[in-house]
This record gives sequence, C-alpha cells and structure tokens, in this order.
Amino acid sequence: MTKIMDGVFYTGVQNPNLRVFDVIMKTDYGTSYNSYVVKGRNKTALIEAAHNTFFEYYVDNITAALDGATPDFLVLNHTEPDHSGCVDRLLALFPNLTLVVSQAAAIYIKNITNRADLNLLIVKDGDTIDLGGKTLRFINAPFLHWPDSMFTWLPEDKILFSCDFLGCHFCEPQIFDGKIAYTDQYWHAFRYYYDCIFGPFKPYVLKWLDKIAGLDIDCICNSHGPVLTRAGYITQAIALYREWSTPQTRAHKLSPIFYCTAYGNTERIAGAVAEGMRRVIPDAEIGLYNIIEHDMATLSGLLNESDAFLVGALTINREAVPPIWQLLGNIEAVNIVKRPVALFGSFGWSGEAFPHVAQRLESMKLNVFERQFKINFVPSDNDLADAASFGADFASTLI
Repeated sequence: MTKIMDGVFYTGVQNPNLRVFDVIMKTDYGTSYNSYVVKGRNKTALIEAAHNTFFEYYVDNITAALDGATPDFLVLNHTEPDHSGCVDRLLALFPNLTLVVSQAAAIYIKNITNRADLNLLIVKDGDTIDLGGKTLRFINAPFLHWPDSMFTWLPEDKILFSCDFLGCHFCEPQIFDGKIAYTDQYWHAFRYYYDCIFGPFKPYVLKWLDKIAGLDIDCICNSHGPVLTRAGYITQAIALYREWSTPQTRAHKLSPIFYCTAYGNTERIAGAVAEGMRRVIPDAEIGLYNIIEHDMATLSGLLNESDAFLVGALTINREAVPPIWQLLGNIEAVNIVKRPVALFGSFGWSGEAFPHVAQRLESMKLNVFERQFKINFVPSDNDLADAASFGADFASTLI
C-alpha cells in the first residue's frame, strides 16, 4: 500500500515474473495489477480489483489502506479477469459492496462471477458518486479496449483512473513514473502495449483523448505499470498516443506483399506479381516480405497501415503454413474492413491453403480479389508472365 495523496492509496500487486499476458502478449518486464482506494468523509470506494492469483496480497493492501473502514463501492472500469478475477472472493469479505460498472460491464461481470445476486450500480457518462469531499465522475470510454471500458475522474484531487489506457506491462518496485530506473525499457513496454491493446482502436483513442483534454490532470492512475504524474510522463504519454493514433498521410499507396516459400517458387511468383503491379501504379510502395525473415510486429504494422496487401501462401498438410496464420492473426479487424487483398502462390499435391486463407479474410470483411493466382510446383516463364498480369489486374482495382 502506498499513499498517493490524502485519502487516495495505491493498493496494487506487482508480478515481476510474468512473461506472457493473455496468451499473445510478451511481458519481458513483468506487470502490475494496479488498484486503488479512495476514502471520502462518508463513503469509501475501491477502484479496480485484481487477478485472482494475487487475491491475498491484494486484500493485505486494501486492508492497510482501509484502516478499519468498510468499503461501500467497487468501481470496475473494465471487467477483464486481470481486473475482476477476485471479485467473487472479495464479495465474501464485503457482502454489501456495490459494484459500479458500465452497462456492458453489468453483463460481463455476471458471467465472470457466475452470480445473479450482484449489487450493481450501472453508471452512464457523466454520472457521479459523492463520497464526501471526493467525487467520482464516470467517463464512458468504449473500445479502450473493451466495450465495457470507462474512466473515473476524481476532480478534487485531479486524478484520472484511466483503466488500461496509458498503461503498460512494466514492473519496478517504485510505482511512480518519476522513480523509473530503466526508462528505455519502460518506453519500449509502453509502445508495445499500445500496439497490442490500443493500436486496433485508433479512432477511439483520438476521440477519448479529445474528451479528456479539458481535464486538469495531475495524476493518471492506470491499471498496469507506473502511475503517471504531471511532473513525470503525463504530457509525453498523451502526446505519443495522439501521434501513434493519428492517420498518416502518404503520397503513394502502400501495398506490401507478404509470402512464405519453401523452395523459392512462391517467392518467384511474388516478384512477378510485384513487377506487374508497378506497371500500373509505378509510384506505389510495393515491398516484398518473406514472413520468416522479418519481425512479426513490423510486418503486422505494415499490413494494418497498408492501403492494400497481398498474401503468398503455400500448402503443407492441407493447410497454410503457421507464419501465414500468425500474420493474419494480427489483423486489426475493427479498422481493416473492406481493405483490398489478393492471394497467390505455389502448391504441390493439393492447394487447400488458398481457400482457407480466403475464407478467413472474407470472414473479417476484407475485399478479397475475385481471382487467386496459383500454380502447381515450379513456375514456368509463361506462369511468371501470367503472375505479372495478375498483379497488374489487382493494381488496377486500387486506382
């Protein structure tokens, strides 16, 4: 437990050993499950809970902060289990606790706890709770990064409880940004967290940055990583979120070509396709990327920022190879609807990769080019000429 200011306490739990979060995120620097206690003259609120694994540590921390008081409210700015996993056990200690949630969170928390008897207070944007000298005002922030997300603003102390927004998976013993020892690692974790969590929701990031721009914020109490302060990194963190979320104006179309190749056949086809595309749109940025030779985060960024892209697949065991699926698994589905994409490649015995990949892309509502270019085994000179024509035909749809 750490005092932030009078009546406001940090009660989070550190997890320095975590190396993978939510299956897909690397956490090279561990993480923290941040939670807080806000004590007014009349009532007390817990802000966020904790991962169920760390329930005992969490209870020790809130007990120290409560100092004999009984909490009246638990504000869940978001109900993902790293925030809410211990709620059921917490209610066993404080059965009269009122859970303060958004409309979407009211649905989710019932299914997370498997309880129908929860005492819920559903708050809308602008609603407030008076604790006595401390006011909690709620700011709906859907898709930052779940539909249930919201912020909680404490105007008397100029504190924004920002949920996952402006946080990161980074764990050091000191909780404030001014005490960070390894700043380079912190900013690396900050960017990686943004890319994984908020990159798919850039329009929402900009919308809610604008909404909180009028707040006179002294402290941002997020859900993971160091607490941000006015004297520390608040200004820089907000500026980076705005920079990363603002659409970039390009003079030329970006149409990367991603592929995997076992014996060089699909790679040769990729080169011919690129040549055909450049005949039609010579000023386009058409890069060739053998997936296994590049950092997946870099490739994912290119794909998601592209105006159009192409995928060169090959088939092994009646399926596209894993690097193809890994790349497609990083598609920002919210932002990529109707993005043009074309498929090509070489196959040996069968060729199931092509319909499988097409089906996946169509299910995500991308605009899949009506033709696929595929050949059996080694492309001939005529095949490569046809591949160039295929590239030209696809490029003509982008003009």
